[in-house]
Amino acid sequence: MKTKFAKAARIGRTLGLSVAAAALMSMTGTSIAQSVPDTAAPKGSLDLPDNPQVFGKVDPNVRKPTALVNGAVITGTDVDQRAALLIAARELKLNPAELAQYKLLITRQLIDETLEIQQAKTAEVKIPAEEINKTYNSIVARNFGKTPAEMRTYLRTIGSSERSLKRQIEAELSWNKYLRRKVDVNVGDEEVKAIIKKLTDAQGTTEYHVREIYLKADADRAQEVFNQAKQMMESIQKREKGDDTFGYYARGFSNATTAATEGDLDWLNESQLAQLPPSLVEAIKSMTPEHLAGPIEVPGGFSIIYLVETRKVGVADPLDATLTLKQVSVRFPEGITQAQADVRVADFSKATQAIRGCGEVAKVAATLGAEVVDNASVQVRQLPGALRDIMLKLQVGEASPPFGSVKDGIRTLVLCGRDEARGGNVPGLEQMRNQMESQRTNLRASQLLRDLRRDAIVEYR
Repeated sequence: MKTKFAKAARIGRTLGLSVAAAALMSMTGTSIAQSVPDTAAPKGSLDLPDNPQVFGKVDPNVRKPTALVNGAVITGTDVDQRAALLIAARELKLNPAELAQYKLLITRQLIDETLEIQQAKTAEVKIPAEEINKTYNSIVARNFGKTPAEMRTYLRTIGSSERSLKRQIEAELSWNKYLRRKVDVNVGDEEVKAIIKKLTDAQGTTEYHVREIYLKADADRAQEVFNQAKQMMESIQKREKGDDTFGYYARGFSNATTAATEGDLDWLNESQLAQLPPSLVEAIKSMTPEHLAGPIEVPGGFSIIYLVETRKVGVADPLDATLTLKQVSVRFPEGITQAQADVRVADFSKATQAIRGCGEVAKVAATLGAEVVDNASVQVRQLPGALRDIMLKLQVGEASPPFGSVKDGIRTLVLCGRDEARGGNVPGLEQMRNQMESQRTNLRASQLLRDLRRDAIVEYR
């Protein structure tokens, strides 16, 4: 039997670090899309009244971000330093109300990390300081392009510390090692073959990668919630490149169970779409990737939908093609006017559009005083949306139209080669088995953490 374990995704989500093994739930057919109306949740054995009378005033958001978790202290400084780290990494710009909400979310994350470290220690799992430091140095170099000394200075300037990031690393390493010992998942051949057959039969059909924010709205609050959703959409659309504002609002405000995954519904096939309200299905099928839709009225409230991308099952996706590129760029001197920049852009455009093959790039760049950067392995889907369509239409040896700004300068991409994506993305037996085991281990890990939260003694100060 093989022991599979899920690497926690928190660091990957917050800092973009490659530490999480993604479980492709939609491919196994076992991922159930969030059927948006979570509003009619079953009462179970609680026997709750429909219109309870609440005695006294309770506002769970009025709370100092300091807690004792089974006796372990989480200080306000811990919360502030983690908040500073994540806000800088995501380049978020939060108003005071948003910052207060964000700190509550971070407090919950720190509580989870504390529980994971504590549970790992019960199984005598302890991560040596050398391993934490080695992982830290690797992350700093790979994701921030800094030395440990440079990172220390950077963290101080943003109001954070090495300790905050190392605590996050310790929690993930501890939890992973604990899961390796405690979680054992085995998937039989017949089950794997059945899933592969299902995928083979679905080849050529369209799947949709969707994210959602669902806001519950009673009849008397419908207009208020609708306006709130509109404000969220405006905020999401105004954010600068790299900001995952959608994820922020989904985690902090969505009433759907997908709030825990920052609104990610994963890949939805036709059968999974059929589980959603018709108004959502209609919106999703009419959208183009990287666009928002909403607020969409659904049973019990309103939804905001973001279509990440679409794909054809078992069909080569042009966005998976790998490009070999040369980037030619010129920076403008400080104080240049827009009119002067326009002249430089026209000269740059005339020269680069005359390029016929990558062998001419160095010569043209020299006449322009431009810098040339080579990149031999760029997937089309990694490019900004505006450049994807352009690069897909270019022939090898051609240059893209110039792009940039007065602040950032002007640049073009010259296509030197293209390795087309391969079709038939139905995985083999062992690949599918690994995906299914990873998915189930992720589910088991979530259940373990839920149980730890349920049994924990948490005091807020």
